[in-house]
Formats: sequence, C-alpha cells, structure tokens
Amino acid sequence: SHPGHNERTPRAQYEPPTSTMGKDSKKVPPALSLNKTAKFAVLDYPGVAQPPPPEAEDAPSSSKAAAPSSSKSKDGSGGGGGGGGSGVQGRRANVESGPRMDDASGRLIGGESFTARIKNPEWLKIREETYASIRIRRDAESEIRTPVPISVTMPDGAVLTENRKTGAGFESWKTSPYDVAASISQGLADSAVVARVTYADYVSDYDPIREGEGGGDVMLGEGGDDDEDDHGPGEGGIGKPVLWDLTRPLVGNVTKLELLKFDGDSDAKTVFWHSSAHVLGEALEHLYGCRLTIGPPLAGGFYYDSYMGSGDAFREDDYKPVEAEVAKITKKKQKFERLVVTKDEALGLFAGNPFKEQIIKTKVPDGSRTTVYKCGDLIDLCRGPHLPHTGRIKAFAATRHSATNWLGDTENDSLQRMYGITFPDKKMLKVWKENQEKAKERDHRRIATKQELIMFHDLSAGSAFWLPHGARIYNTLINFIKNHYWKRGYDEVITPNIYNLDLWHKSGHAMHYKDAMFCFDVEGQEWAMKPMNCPGHCLMFGSAIRSYRDLPIRYADFGVLHRNELSGALSGLTRVRRFQQDDAHIFCREDQIEAEVTGALDFMSSVYTTFGMTYKLELSTRPKKALGEKALWDRAEAALARAMDSFAGKGGWKVNPEDGAFYGPKIDIKVMDAMERVHQCATIQLDFQLPIRFELQYNTGSKEKGKEFARPIIVHRAMLGSVERMFAVLCEHYGGKWPLWLSPRQVMVIPIHADWNEYCQQVRDRLHTEGFFADVDLSKNTFQKKVRQAQVAQYNFQLVVGEQEVKNGTVNIRTRENKVEGEKKIDELVEMLKNLRDEHK
Repeated sequence: SHPGHNERTPRAQYEPPTSTMGKDSKKVPPALSLNKTAKFAVLDYPGVAQPPPPEAEDAPSSSKAAAPSSSKSKDGSGGGGGGGGSGVQGRRANVESGPRMDDASGRLIGGESFTARIKNPEWLKIREETYASIRIRRDAESEIRTPVPISVTMPDGAVLTENRKTGAGFESWKTSPYDVAASISQGLADSAVVARVTYADYVSDYDPIREGEGGGDVMLGEGGDDDEDDHGPGEGGIGKPVLWDLTRPLVGNVTKLELLKFDGDSDAKTVFWHSSAHVLGEALEHLYGCRLTIGPPLAGGFYYDSYMGSGDAFREDDYKPVEAEVAKITKKKQKFERLVVTKDEALGLFAGNPFKEQIIKTKVPDGSRTTVYKCGDLIDLCRGPHLPHTGRIKAFAATRHSATNWLGDTENDSLQRMYGITFPDKKMLKVWKENQEKAKERDHRRIATKQELIMFHDLSAGSAFWLPHGARIYNTLINFIKNHYWKRGYDEVITPNIYNLDLWHKSGHAMHYKDAMFCFDVEGQEWAMKPMNCPGHCLMFGSAIRSYRDLPIRYADFGVLHRNELSGALSGLTRVRRFQQDDAHIFCREDQIEAEVTGALDFMSSVYTTFGMTYKLELSTRPKKALGEKALWDRAEAALARAMDSFAGKGGWKVNPEDGAFYGPKIDIKVMDAMERVHQCATIQLDFQLPIRFELQYNTGSKEKGKEFARPIIVHRAMLGSVERMFAVLCEHYGGKWPLWLSPRQVMVIPIHADWNEYCQQVRDRLHTEGFFADVDLSKNTFQKKVRQAQVAQYNFQLVVGEQEVKNGTVNIRTRENKVEGEKKIDELVEMLKNLRDEHK
C-alpha cells in the first residue's frame, strides 16, 4: 500500500533482479519477504506470475515470483501502530496478516470436527495427556544441559552476575529475565510484560534447531523450508535484539536486557494481546468446543478465528459468557508454558483439528521442531513469547464478531471470528471504551455525510464524489502542499493515467500488483491504469542525459491513481479505488542523501505541526533479505541517522532493526491525532533498486575508466499520503470542527431583520471577492435559529448585522462556540480573516 493509503502488512514473496549496486551480488538470492512499507507493499492476495522485466546491464532478470503469502481480512485497519508490524517482533500478525498455505487442495477441511456446541469437550483431556507425555521427553533431554555462569548487562550499563538479594550467581538454563528483574525489584519484575534480549554469545550446548527456533511463526503462515528466522535468536542472532519470555531461562551472556512494560513499548502491547488471544481461545474451547484456527494480536487488541461448522455462528449473546469465562481463567493465574515439539508430536497434539494439522503439515519442515504454548488446558501452536501467567490480564471485553474464511479464501471453510481487547488495569479499559464512543462520534463517514462533504454511489464503488464543500477542503490541502513545493524547490509534473503493462513488468510491480490494477485491452496489448507514480517518474528521469550538477531532481505529482480493491475491503475514505497523493521522488547522489532527507523531515514537521499533530520517528534498517551491497546500505543508514540526529536530536528517534524495505532503508513516521491514535501517513524511503531496473544513470564528471557514470538514488517521500485518507484522518482529528484555513464554511452573515438583507449580501460578496467561503442567511427563520444553524453547520464565524452595524459599516462577530468578539469594520474583518488563513489557524 502507499503511504497513508490502504495500509496492509504485506507477506508477499519477491525476487527482483539479483545484481544491485556492486560486484558482490552475483548469486540469485532466496525469495524476499517484503516487510511493511508504505510505498511498495505488495497487496495481500495472490498476483498472477508475470514475465521477468527486460534485462538491465547490471540487473540480470533471472527472477521468478513466488505467490504472496498473506490472507485477506475484511476489516482493514489504519495504521500502523503497535500491532506488531514494527520492532523486533518483526513479523507478528496484525489486522490483515495471517497464514497462507501453499497447498490449496481440499478446500473444505472442517468436516465433522465440530458438530454442535459442547462445553469442555473430551478431546481437551486427551490433548493434555499427549502434552504431558511430550513434556516428559523434553525434560529428559534438558538433563544433558550444563548450566554455566553468565552475565547480564542492563540498559544503564550495569553488569549483573548474581542475584542482588540472595547472592546466587546467574547461570544459563536456570536464570530467566524475570529472575534478573526480581533481583533488582519485585515491582519491576511484576510490571514487565516481556524481555528484549541482545545476546553477546550463546552457551555451547544451546542448539537453536533443537530449541524450536528455526523458521518463522507457523501460526502466522511463516516457517517452511525456505523461510529464515527473522526474530528468534538462532544462528546469526548474536548482537541483535530478540523478544524473550520473562520466565524462559537465558542461554548466553547478555549485552542488553530490556524489560518492556505495556505502556512503554509497542512490542510489549503486541505480546500482551497475543497472550490474551490464547486466553480467548481457551474460553471458546471451554464454552463451545470450537476448533481454533489462528488468533493473532492486532494494532489494538486481538481476535481468534474458530470453526463452528456451517450452521453455527457467534452472537452478541455470547459476549458475556465469554467475558465471564476469561475472568475465571485470569483469576487462576495460569502459567504460560513453552514446549518444543517435533512435527509428529505436533500432529499428535492437534489430532482432530484439521486446521492446525494443515498448518503443521504445510509450514513445519519434516525432521524439524516447532513450539507450542500451554495455559490451563489450552495448548496452541505458537512461536511466542508470552506473559508469565494469565493473571497479568486485569480487564477484558469482547468487542465484536464477524464471519470470515479459512486463509481468507471464500472457497474455504467459513469461520467465526471474535475480537477482544485487554489491559493490565481496569481503568485502562474504561478509558478505552470512552475513546471508542468518541471515535464513533468523530467517524469521518458520519461527519462527511452530516456536513455534505462527500458521497458514494454503487455505480462507482470505492470512488468518492466530492461535493462542493468537500472539494473545498480537498483543494485546500493540495494547494497547501503545492505552496510548500514552491518554497522547497520541487518541480511539479503531470504523468499519464494509463500505461502499457510492459512498464510494470520493467518496474517489477506487475508480478504482484496486477490483481490490484484495472487492466484492459488496447489494440491487442494489455494496458492498465496506474496504481502509483514512481515508474513514470523513472521514465522522465531517463529521458535525458543527466549530469551530477543536475541533481537533486525533485519530481512532485498529484496524479490520480487507481487500485482495484476488493469491494468487501472498501471503507469510507481510508480504503478506496480512486485517490490522489502528494507523491514526490527525489533523484539524488549518494552524498546528497543526508541533506535531502533532512529537508523532507523538515517538510513533514511543518505539515503536521500545522495540523496540530505530534509524531515519532523510527529508522528501519537493512533486512536480512535485502538487495544491494552491504557497504551501500551502511552508508545510506548512516546518512539517515545523521539526518535524524540533526533534525530530532540524539535520542529523538529509535531504530527498527531489520525492518527496512528490501530495496532500501526507510524512516517510519508515526503521527498521533487528537485522540492519541497512531497513523502512518507520511513516509521517507530510499530506493536502490528502481534505478537499476530502469537503467538510470548520471554523468559523474569523472574521467576515470568505469566511474564516468553512476546510479542515482531515489528518495520516495509523501507528506499527506493519499489526500483521501488524510482528509479522513483530519476530519476525525478535528471532529468536524475545521480550522478557518481548511474550513469549507468559514463565514455566515446573519441579518437580525430583513431590512438589512441588502447590506448583508454586500458583506458576503466582499468576503467572497477576498477568497473566503462566505454565505448569507436570508431565510425567514428566527434570528436565534439562524445563529444555531450556522453553529451546528460549523461556520467558524457568524457575522450578525442590525441597524447599528449598517450605520457604522461594521459587523458583530460571533464564533461557532458562541463567543461574542464584538464589532469590527469590514476592512478590519478581512484583515483578521486573512491573518488567520495565512497563519493556518
């Protein structure tokens, strides 16, 4: 998805050209798992394999697309927030990710595994007995481990080697992060949700494969023979942070142990809600005997999908029983136990659940191991980590339910989904519920309808009709950005709306985007409406000989974009088929990266400060499956870091290790609105790969052989993201009370009596001439009703006119909050309004 538009967590596989910016990239790398990016995220349903792009001189086209691996959810969510698309949690599921099985055979697999609602079905005991027998085998294996002394370094630099209270030395296979925390303070240990551990080394008898660390989280569709470990320790994890159960013993010397709390870290929230999903699953098994499928954490909460046959479904009447059952589970303080199991053992544990069986058969390689977690009598396939026990969950609410399908495919079994939210404090749940009510009141769809800003019609589903007052806001936002462009040295360009599909083969997007493009035949060739601007800008750059003196070149484009979103995914202005964005691409030299990124950050800050919104910055660095020379990545990341230090100061931003896009590092900008909700609208991303695909180059001015030409680097950047989505965000941020400079209804002139109608019309005409959205109420309504209607309609000012104002050539000013500002001459009024408009107030 693009910045701020149709945001998803892509899980597609991608193999662009293998050669990048240097001589070391000669081997075809394994298929690349795209991380969450705002710019090039591949849509989450399968694309049609396309021919490879034309060869570039340093970009061999031996690429072959693998099928995307993300399932579709019908309830898109904004944002990006702490649902796990960021941080060392890496590939934790969020609102629209989930498993995709490569084996599509046997569409309907649920069968008779569920026939009717049964409380505490007999198979729960059988599963526990199987678990107990496996536990005995694993405990026997653990006896060969030899504990050795280890040291643990805390974030403040303190090096701990023993329990401060008892004097007992810290040892591998025995000492857990919880033990370390408790030796400092019991309160610290009890308030932490999870640990983030950076290992200096591992003890000699630690084997990541034996410990179930290889591969990904099978419950999120990860794992498999060609899936690398992205967030477990494993080989190569030394020096990189990994999330670790508080109660799981450490396996080496620790260079940094962070104890994460719910309020202080998005990874902690993700783990808290992941554990809560297990508790919800346990309750559903107890009450109804559901066959559980997947239950991931989201950006704000979690859900669990259950198979309940073809004739049953959740109802709102189920909410209270589920909440009561969850309360029982949390009061018991059931421990979360981690157990390593073989593939055969896992199949035995989940015999009778065809969904878990398919996950295991498809995603767990033969001869390997994976992990399960147990709390109470729930046993679930899971990578973890989890809370120490269920008692940490102090407040739970079932929030809603819906129908879905196994793996998001409508040809598969129908599933029932229940959503929930939990907190470590009951007060937090109360505040959350209050904010939910506020969010309903501020819903942009409700406000836009009430204020007659936009409309939709089935004859063009997913494309907004901008009514006159809505178009005023839309155009004001665009002009606001254009004014910045003029001041900041951007050149606006206009590019075609339709292209031959060969363009998208060359860029690499056709492999994955084709299903999301509106394609059609033109004289026997396939064409499509553009879903993004960057390939067109590459054509423009490559259309002339460029010198190093020409750079940077900054192309800005408000071109209309179209994406063929599924009708079930369309949602107001946050997910549409037709949109515009303040898209720009900066073609620059490597030595210009820092200056250009600093300028883009300043641009972003100015925009969001104007909107009255705060933001946080995160630097997402080189992922394991990245293209390009590591030295180039290192230099680019250093340039970004210097730019962020210069802009926000040291400590004013954080690093997301290995969370960059495969084609370059990026800066994630998390924006907070008036309700403290997080939005990811703006983006700044470096791209080393498109210049290779389009064979872009510039004359370096060097006469040294082999160095006469160089590739430019592209900075993809957007401030608003899509104008449609930003409109929705601002609508809810302001609650429909638009500031004057953005307001579609700025002034209403109101005569006290019809005798003053002519004067009022003259005032309105003067304001209109000065460029303000002014109206006059000449209706027969009472004066009080006219004022009230203007305030409800959110006119920023009402200008009241009576006999005295006519004589004095003035108006009496009231605000929409009904504050009386007093009389002003018309010229003074115009000057006041101009100042407010120019100052964006």
